[in-house]
Amino acid sequence: MRTADWQDYELIDASSGERLERWGDILLIRPDPQIIWDSEKKDPRWHNAHARYHRSNKGGGHWELYKKMPDVWPISRKGLTFRLKPMGFKHTGLFPEQAVNWDYVSEIIGKAGRPVKVLNLFGYTGAATLACLKAGASVTHVDASKGMVQWAKENAAVSGLAERPVRWLVDDCVKFVQREQRRGNRYDGIIMDPPSYGRGPGGEVWKLEEQMDGLLRLCLTVMEPLFLVLNSYTTGLSPSVMEYLLNVLMVPKLGGTVSAGEIGLTVTSTGMVLPCGNTAIWRGEGLC
Repeated sequence: MRTADWQDYELIDASSGERLERWGDILLIRPDPQIIWDSEKKDPRWHNAHARYHRSNKGGGHWELYKKMPDVWPISRKGLTFRLKPMGFKHTGLFPEQAVNWDYVSEIIGKAGRPVKVLNLFGYTGAATLACLKAGASVTHVDASKGMVQWAKENAAVSGLAERPVRWLVDDCVKFVQREQRRGNRYDGIIMDPPSYGRGPGGEVWKLEEQMDGLLRLCLTVMEPLFLVLNSYTTGLSPSVMEYLLNVLMVPKLGGTVSAGEIGLTVTSTGMVLPCGNTAIWRGEGLC
């Protein structure tokens, strides 16, 4: 599945472990371990970037600035606006390849013909939340980082969606769903993009491969049969593994069908697709 319809984002070229990307008017060079080929860098914009991210052998890394650039700048897609900034660990606050998922859930919400409640777990800076709000859903956005939730609120504001029905919650996603189960609250759709690895406030270790089965079983207790979108950047969770997992857990209880695949971005210089992650989708019976 490749993402299209971007005008403010472009993956210009990919070579020697790096991406050359255009984010609006800002050119960035970022590392990508999948880019194992050493092709000729013909595009002159390789030498005209605003900044490059360098990884450290000790973990993390730093941005090297080549030209003056704004601390924060906006890009837009289909009426949504996202505020970007260079962050630690090479990120900008947006994963453009996930636009294919935003389009998918927007279409489902638009065709539902009824009010739709969506739960966005590990909601990050809110791109999926904004897409659902714009399509007419009410959304509960949950992330453990106060800074990310604030950033998502700002993205909603600049997108003209601040007054839409949304709850912004700084919370542990698993504990929040457990409480929703006890309260009897339910959601028509769930979107989640859980981290591969992390530590909780009490030092608890989170490894997605070990937690995924339990997390999905928990989400089943608060679901109505419309859709679930699971995105992952974890190496061990291939599309086939994710598809198998959703088939085992979702279909026996709620019916429906499952599909999965890589999501990626087209590289302008070659026309080929750079894989950027994996998505598995469960659809309710009426969407099959």
